[in-house]
Amino acid sequence: APMFYGICWHLDIIEFLEGDTLMAMEISFPGGKKVDAHFKGFTIKTDQGEKDGGENSAPTPTFLFLASLGTCAGYYALGFCEKRKFDTEKLKLELEFKSHKKTRMIEKIRMKLTLPPDFPEKYKPAIIKAMNLCYVKKHLHEPPEFETITKSAD
Repeated sequence: APMFYGICWHLDIIEFLEGDTLMAMEISFPGGKKVDAHFKGFTIKTDQGEKDGGENSAPTPTFLFLASLGTCAGYYALGFCEKRKFDTEKLKLELEFKSHKKTRMIEKIRMKLTLPPDFPEKYKPAIIKAMNLCYVKKHLHEPPEFETITKSAD
């Protein structure tokens, strides 16, 4: 199955289904190379690096994509530990990724979870399984259908 590795925000509105409800995320263009997403009262800001004509004032959409993978998997690891009353003080998740030299597409993502020193060995496969339940990651394995359309401004 094809894999989706990038995020492109070129439409004024990106609509999608949440359950049976059609939801809309508004994308705005506040100036320069900045592109913001507005959804459920939050504003997620993005920018490009200086070498790409931006001001480097916010993460790029690709970095937000990676952050969403890491925070989603991290949420599941945290929940796993909290449910079993394991100490989470030294719990840490790092994402390492390798990009193709020519296309710059991400070819491999490694999630490296640092566990507390007293974490039971028998639970290591289970916490990895829990992290693999990440909703964002599941979308890479079962990508949604993408439809790009245009409309004229009023």
